[in-house]
Amino acid sequence: MPVISVLPSAVADQIAAGEVVERPASVVKELVENALDAGATAITIAIEEGGRALIRVSDDGCGMDADDAVLCLARHGTSKIRSSADLAAVHTFGFRGEALPAIASVSRLELETARSDGVGTRVATAGGAEPVAEPTQRRRGTTVSVASLFFNVPARAKFLRGARSEWRAIADALVTLALVRRDIRLDVTHDGRRAFAASAAPTLRARIAELWRGEYADSLLTVDDVSGVIHVSGLVERPADVGTRTRRTFLAVNGRAIRDAGIVRAAEAAYRSTIPAGTRPSLFLDVTLPASDVDVNVHPAKAEVRFQDRWTVERAVERAVRAALGNFDAGAGFGRAFFVTSEIGAPVAVDRDVLQPIAAPPLFATDDADPSAPVAGDVSTASAASVPQPEAASSEPIPPLTQLRRTYIMFEHEDGVVLIDQHSAHERVLFEVFLGQFERGDAPSQRLLLPLTLDLAPAELDALERHRADFERMGYEVAPFGGHTIAVYAVPAPHRRFDAERCLRETLASLTGDRVASTAARHERMLATMACKAAVKAGDVLSADEMRALFVALRDTRLPAHDVHGRATIVQLAWSEVERRFGRA
Repeated sequence: MPVISVLPSAVADQIAAGEVVERPASVVKELVENALDAGATAITIAIEEGGRALIRVSDDGCGMDADDAVLCLARHGTSKIRSSADLAAVHTFGFRGEALPAIASVSRLELETARSDGVGTRVATAGGAEPVAEPTQRRRGTTVSVASLFFNVPARAKFLRGARSEWRAIADALVTLALVRRDIRLDVTHDGRRAFAASAAPTLRARIAELWRGEYADSLLTVDDVSGVIHVSGLVERPADVGTRTRRTFLAVNGRAIRDAGIVRAAEAAYRSTIPAGTRPSLFLDVTLPASDVDVNVHPAKAEVRFQDRWTVERAVERAVRAALGNFDAGAGFGRAFFVTSEIGAPVAVDRDVLQPIAAPPLFATDDADPSAPVAGDVSTASAASVPQPEAASSEPIPPLTQLRRTYIMFEHEDGVVLIDQHSAHERVLFEVFLGQFERGDAPSQRLLLPLTLDLAPAELDALERHRADFERMGYEVAPFGGHTIAVYAVPAPHRRFDAERCLRETLASLTGDRVASTAARHERMLATMACKAAVKAGDVLSADEMRALFVALRDTRLPAHDVHGRATIVQLAWSEVERRFGRA
């Protein structure tokens, strides 16, 4: 007797159902995607008991004739592809021809369809039985009703969650589809109550405003960047908002919603040095590339894809998000970038001498301090050549600047009153200076006249040994001094008030907690700590030249809108708000 036999089609369909139909949300996703592939512009979804009792999806798509209405329930019956060559460039949501027969094999399914208003076809089947077709009167389009899901597979039914949990999964699936296809109208009810309705939206921002309110949509940053043949677009969260509200992640490749941890990591990598470690931003990203460069036929539910060159795609995503964060619109309360030529600002010559205070001692020297004297009598004076200077600028328009509470720099702009946090701004400037020095290996350092001895905890000593080379690139020269004690012979020299001991200790503390995943992230965390300790503080008085220098230096950074902790460096109070407060609006 043969050991190998061919499975009956009903059993094969139920096996396919195990891959395609995980829960009611899977059924909703497949039926709505079929409606979209049929050219629907309006889709109505009715759900009962979280989809366990009933799922009904109606559309105004092209519909089917009687023969196709029966064939669509046959396994591998599809109108999407004709040959294996078509798999290399799939543009439709569905194409496997497994969804409908798989769903029908584990439910009571009824399908009504018509190519035009008038006579249509009704097809009914239960548990994969032979479908029965009959004529019916209906409008153009298709309605699929799926009742009693898993009625004939009790082992699967017992793993379904409660109606509320299943409904949440369905709602998430529908929101994802609404974000993918913003040109359609969705009307959704659950247990007879309208859950949500979304009309056709012209943009992703408009769709998000429909789903989660306009204020949330308006707060997101626009992503739009092209790297070769890869176009990355969408919306991402401002660094200052990360961690303050619900995190949402949406990814689409060539108009198909997917899950891809690599792309998410690439997008999050763009936030390095702008948000606290451990926080994760909301992302709404569309990636478009040639269909031949991506394989969509790698997952039964089409939830994952395979890229021909994943590294290039991930780098394109990181670059696009980084560019969005570098725009001044990333700041708090902005309508557009403001570091531009303005009628309010007069041209002011800015040369190396004016910019020097940003990195050199004069910015930090007190009235009674001698800038040429060694710090605390223990540090030799760094030469002028050891202090990196920003590039010279021939003539830059700079508005009149005023310091408020020895903490904020204020100026007037055509859109409103703008405030710059001097500590956050200088922190961002110094971070990018330190990062460049670290990468080049030319960080300025000062030798101590008398070595500094520090007692470290075992964990701190271990961190120092593991990252000794990194500390040397930062400008520290450290050697063991017996037991848990170290001797510090040289320290970084960004300015006279820099507390090298405190910076060293706090950098070591940041390395003894959670391990940082990547080398780049670890380096940036170390340099961020150094920048924070080196920046001017709230309460420091700045001269007019120093404020102008900070203004120009901040404008020239890559990510000017946020400091290394994700806090805003710049805040704008719009004139409309000022006028409203004074009763003029």
